[in-house]
Amino acid sequence: MKKALVVSACLMILCVAVCEGKAFTYSDLINRLTDLEQLAVLPEEGEKCQQAASWDRASMYDAATGEYVNWGANSDGTGIIRREGDAEVFAEIEGPAVIWRIWSAAPTAKHVKIYLDGADEPAVDLPFAAYFDGKHAPFTREALVHKTASGLNNYTPIPFQKSCKIVAEKGWGHYYHFTYTTYPKDTKLPTFSMKLTGAESKALDRANAILTNGGSDPAGKRDEEKTIVQDILLEPSESQSILNWDVPAALTAIKVKMDIPDGDEAYDLLRDITLSISWDAEKNPSVWAPLGDFFGTAPGENHYRSLPLGMTDDGFYGYWYMPFKSADIYLRNDSEKPVKLRFEVTVAPLSRPIEQLGRFHVKWHRDSDLDPGRRPDWTMLKTKGRGRFCGVMLHLWHPRGGWWGEGDEKFFIDGEKFPSTFGTGSEDYFGYAWGNPALFENCYHNQTISMNNKGHISVNRWHIGDNVPFMNSFEGSIEKYYPNNRPNLYACTSYWYLDRKGVDHYKPVPVGERTGYWWPISVYRVKGAIEGEKLRILHKTGGNTTTQALSGKSSSNEAQLWWTGGKPQDVLELALPVEESGTFAVKVQLTKAVDYGIVEMYLDGKKMHGSPFDLFNNGVVATGELDAGVFTLTKGEHKLRIEIVGANDKAKGYLFGLDYVKLDRETVSD
Repeated sequence: MKKALVVSACLMILCVAVCEGKAFTYSDLINRLTDLEQLAVLPEEGEKCQQAASWDRASMYDAATGEYVNWGANSDGTGIIRREGDAEVFAEIEGPAVIWRIWSAAPTAKHVKIYLDGADEPAVDLPFAAYFDGKHAPFTREALVHKTASGLNNYTPIPFQKSCKIVAEKGWGHYYHFTYTTYPKDTKLPTFSMKLTGAESKALDRANAILTNGGSDPAGKRDEEKTIVQDILLEPSESQSILNWDVPAALTAIKVKMDIPDGDEAYDLLRDITLSISWDAEKNPSVWAPLGDFFGTAPGENHYRSLPLGMTDDGFYGYWYMPFKSADIYLRNDSEKPVKLRFEVTVAPLSRPIEQLGRFHVKWHRDSDLDPGRRPDWTMLKTKGRGRFCGVMLHLWHPRGGWWGEGDEKFFIDGEKFPSTFGTGSEDYFGYAWGNPALFENCYHNQTISMNNKGHISVNRWHIGDNVPFMNSFEGSIEKYYPNNRPNLYACTSYWYLDRKGVDHYKPVPVGERTGYWWPISVYRVKGAIEGEKLRILHKTGGNTTTQALSGKSSSNEAQLWWTGGKPQDVLELALPVEESGTFAVKVQLTKAVDYGIVEMYLDGKKMHGSPFDLFNNGVVATGELDAGVFTLTKGEHKLRIEIVGANDKAKGYLFGLDYVKLDRETVSD
C-alpha cells in the first residue's frame, strides 16, 4: 500500500510538472539569442513563429477559387490591422509569446506603444525611431540594436504571458516588422519591463558580447569534445571521406583553411568543391552544398563574421549544432585542378536524448519547387516533417544592375494557404533597407557582396531566437520580380532541422549548373565626375541618406546619393572636394521622378545657376548635366548645400537624388 502511494504521488508530481508546462525567466530567453544547440530540439505543438508587418493588404488568397489575388502588390509601407481614432494598430497577439525582432526602414518621432497582458499603461512607450537609436535602456546593446545599410533592427526580447497590442501614433513613419513566437498555452513567461534587474542586464551584456565577437563557438569549450584536423589533397573529380563516426554525438564546429585564388577563379573553385554529410546511414545526404555557399556567402571568398558562420583571414567557420547517431562527411572536387585544404571538425557528446533532436539539413539549389500559381514567389525551401527553419543565404547574379528586390518573404507553416510571415521587401528581410548596396556584417544578417547592386549580390539571415518551428511542413519563399532571361538569377542555401521521418527532396546539383552563368561586369562612369554617393555628409536636418543603385548608362557609376524622408525646409550639406584651385564651370546631374521635390542648391553659400530645380517627372530619368554656374574655388573641401523648398503639384513626395558634380576648369585668355 505504501509503495502504491509513493508511486501515485510520483505520478501526480510528474503530471503537475507536465500540465504546468515550461517556465522561463527573462534571462532564459536572453540565452536563446546565442543558443545554437536549442535549435536542434524539435518543436512542441503550439510553438509558432509569425510576423506582424506593414505588407500591402491588397495581396489576398481567394479560398473560393484557390487563387492568389494581387500577390505581388508592392505598397508595403503602411499596412495595418485597423485605425482607432488617429492611432493605428500594428498587431494584436495572444500569448504566451516573445517578440524577438523589431525592424523598420523609416521610423519617426511619433510614438509606438506596446501594451502587455492587459495593462492600461504601455510596457514600451517610445518614439518609433527611439526603438533603434541605442539611447533608451535596455535597447542599448549594439549587437542587438543597430543600423545596417539604412535598415534599423532591434533584437531585444519582449516576452508576455497573455496578450500584446502594438499601437502607433499617426505619422509613425513607413515599414515595420514585429517578429514573434507563440508557445504552448501552459508555458510560463515573464511580462517585459524596460527596467531590468541586475541579473537580466548582465545576461543581456553577456549575449551582446558573444554576438559582437563572431568567430568562436558561442557555447564555449564543451566537456570531452574532440577536434580532428586533416590536411586534404583532392584530385580532380575525386570524392574523399573526411570523417566516419558511428557513436551518437554532435558536430559542434566545422572549419576549413585553404589558399584561395583571386577573382572569377575563386568564384568557380568554391562552387566546384562540395561538402556533403549523411546522418545515421541515410541514403541521401542531409547536408549538400558548394563549399563556399555552405559557409554563408557566394561566390568566392568574402570576409564576414556572424554567430553561426563566417569567412575570415583564418579560414571559414561554422558552429551549427549537428546531432547524430552516426556521421559520414565527404568532400568532392569537380574542378580540373588538385585542391589542398585543411579540414577541422569538432565532435562533442550529446547533452540530451537523440530522440528529442532533429537532423541538421543544408541544401543549395537554383529554381526548385516554383509554383506558377503564386508568381512572383521564388521558393527558398520546401520540406515536410517536424523541424525548424534557421536561415538562408541568397546569391544573385544581376548583371544589368538596378534594384533587384522589392520581393516580400512569405513563410507557409503546416499547410497554410496564407502565410503567417509576410514581409515588405527583400532587403527588409535581410535587415537593411532602401536597396542600399553598402556591405555590412552582423551576428544575424549580412551583405557580403553587393557590387553596387550590379553583378553578384550575396545576403544572408540567420533565425536564432526567431527560428521558425513547424510540425508538418514548411515552405519559405521570397518574391522575385525579374525573369531569369533579364538575366536575373537566384541561388540559395537553406539551413534547417528536421525529424528523422521528414522529407528532404533536394538532390546534388551538377557542376555545370553551379558555375559558368556569370561574366565580367563593366560599370559606366562619366569622365571627371565627382560621384554624389561618394560625398561626405556634413549635416542634415531631417530624412535619411543612402546610396541607391541606378541602372543603364544614364547615371555615372550607376548610382546616386539618395535623400529620403526629408520635408520642406530640411537641409542637406555635403563636402565637395576640389583637387586644385581654379575657376570652374560647375555642372550637376540630378534625378527626376514622380515622388521627387523642388530643391535649391548652393555652393559655399552662393545659389547655383538654374536653382531651384523642380525634380518631378512621371518616371525615373536623369536630368542630364545642368549648368550650375561659374565658381572660383580653392584647393580643399567646399560646402554643397541642398534645401527642399517644396514640390510640384503633381509630385508625391520630396525625394532628392544627386548623381554627380563636375568641375570643368575655365580657360583664361590673354
